[in-house]
Amino acid sequence: MTAVALIGGGKMGEALLAGLVDAGHSVVVCETDELRAAFLRKKYGVATGDSRNAVENAEVILIAVKPAMVRDVINAVGDAVPQESLVISIAAGITLDTLEQGLADSRAVVRAMPNTPALVGQGMTVISAGRHCAEDQLMLAQELLGSVGKVAVVPESQQDAVTAVSGSGPAYFFYVVEAMTDAGISLGLNPETAKDLAVQTAFGAATMLVETGDDPAELRQNVTSPGGTTAAAIDRLEANQVRVAFAEALAAAHQRSAELATE
Repeated sequence: MTAVALIGGGKMGEALLAGLVDAGHSVVVCETDELRAAFLRKKYGVATGDSRNAVENAEVILIAVKPAMVRDVINAVGDAVPQESLVISIAAGITLDTLEQGLADSRAVVRAMPNTPALVGQGMTVISAGRHCAEDQLMLAQELLGSVGKVAVVPESQQDAVTAVSGSGPAYFFYVVEAMTDAGISLGLNPETAKDLAVQTAFGAATMLVETGDDPAELRQNVTSPGGTTAAAIDRLEANQVRVAFAEALAAAHQRSAELATE
């Protein structure tokens, strides 16, 4: 059992809280909105409290506030972080250097980028270790964040790309399901049926990718008979340069992630 101070009790903070509690860890939540704090206390049976007190008694400090608030959090609690504790930040665009500069000397830091499927225990979190993070601390970060899904380790230089692919990625799939639902309605289906078809198709396709381990291009080709209905659809997607649009969309997300570090 690890003693965790969770700073920030929003949607992503709650997702992490649920996973940590289920895994048997001891969590104190630091949430400035008292109504929200009361909700989390009641739902998860955890303690809430002052951030400095929580940090002073924590093995891991998990910062789950919006990027614009991270510097304020670091300024408030940075000098209270114990020497042996690990600080994990899930704020997009906030660099390891920014975190380390706000803490006392030689504190271990991990930068993490989770995504919203963590809310249902199917998140993809990518982490990068700071200069003072030992191997066992990196493994601890993997264990804790693994309570809400899969975890991968990359150099920090790849974090903006991670944000573009998996951090923002769920929205792209929601967008596709939304578009498929609208298209189904325009073809004469009622809205509920169109949504059910689109959602279950997305779920089934994702499950096939995970369970078969096959390359997505191979799975797509298996469904695409020459001259068939799928081929007609794929041809139209290619004609409309959907692949190019996705590349440009991810490039825009990558650029925005880099910009957040300077704001």
